[in-house]
Amino acid sequence: MFKRNDIDTREKNFLAPFALKSKDSKGRVHKEKYHPYRSHYQRDRDRVIHSAAFRRLEYKTQVFIYHEGDYYRTRLTHTIEVAQIARTISKTLRLNEDLTEAIALAHDLGHTPFGHAGEDVLDHLMQKKDGFDHNIQGLRVVDVLEKRYPEFDGLNLSWETREGIIKHTTKYDNAEEYLAKFPELCPNEQPSLEAQVVDKADEIAYDNHDLDDGLKSGMLDITLLKKTKLWKKLEKEIKADYSNLKKNIFVYQMIRRLINIEVSDLLSNSSRILKKSGFASAGEAKQCGQRIISFSRSMQEMRDELRIFLYNNLYCNWKVTKMSYRTKMIIRKLFRVYCNNPHMMPPKFEKTVKKWGVERAVCDYIAGMTDRYAIEEYQKLFETNEKI
Repeated sequence: MFKRNDIDTREKNFLAPFALKSKDSKGRVHKEKYHPYRSHYQRDRDRVIHSAAFRRLEYKTQVFIYHEGDYYRTRLTHTIEVAQIARTISKTLRLNEDLTEAIALAHDLGHTPFGHAGEDVLDHLMQKKDGFDHNIQGLRVVDVLEKRYPEFDGLNLSWETREGIIKHTTKYDNAEEYLAKFPELCPNEQPSLEAQVVDKADEIAYDNHDLDDGLKSGMLDITLLKKTKLWKKLEKEIKADYSNLKKNIFVYQMIRRLINIEVSDLLSNSSRILKKSGFASAGEAKQCGQRIISFSRSMQEMRDELRIFLYNNLYCNWKVTKMSYRTKMIIRKLFRVYCNNPHMMPPKFEKTVKKWGVERAVCDYIAGMTDRYAIEEYQKLFETNEKI
């Protein structure tokens, strides 16, 4: 039987010096006995998967509202794709695959219904109460809001997984301000290399599945995509390998190759940096002052061009903009109703109201909703039969 000590031995023999080892974990807020055949990070992964917040991701928007088609990505399918890409990168770099997977599966637990539109409006509504950020909310979910154990609130995840959740940032996030609120998670240190892998896997996943969904929806035009360097480069390779591909097969091959070329570049560039750095421990990597897991300059430039294209042609598409406006209206109206009538929320939120105040309790309630539930609540409260 493969036991906990065998896991520690395997990690010691296989993982790179700069990978986080289970035996070196800073532990949990509430002490628990070691599991006989699972590491800290394997338990974290399992707790996330069995959480209510994780299940609700199935009906939360990525770009398209759930009823627009069951073939579009949701937060859940996105999360699974991120975990798959992140595990591949982590394993190839000899990082801790279990920790990487736990962070990847938890990275979007704090997202609201209706995607970033939902987050934006909740942040505006909560400005006088410290605002709203999906990373902070994700940590709040696993630390406070999940109720599964008699001994403590939350999931009691390991320090390293919690750090990965709160430090899940991109260049578009203003992370310094909110990280300062969590001094126990070392805000001045870089995230673990495993957490950095998740950040890049997230970028790769949403770039490519947004392209895929945008093409399926008809909002993106392949003719315009051909003007971007990355698309042009890979289209040339596919046409050299195949002729007369059906459109759906061609698009699948493009997405497949886009993911592969980005992952390969990330691995090559990150391996070069890691080899040059000579890090002897995970701690040294966290203290280096800059992120290590990164694309080459040429790849980053091509990805930036593709991101600008997606922003202009998909995220700012009139259909997406119109739906964002309507979903923001839904959240604003629900927020006002519940703040004025907190007894209309489920009874379990009564304790939250007493401890955190009405606004934060309402924010928690709405942030946890799926798209479908939020729409149904809106229809019940405002007695409309109109399709949202």
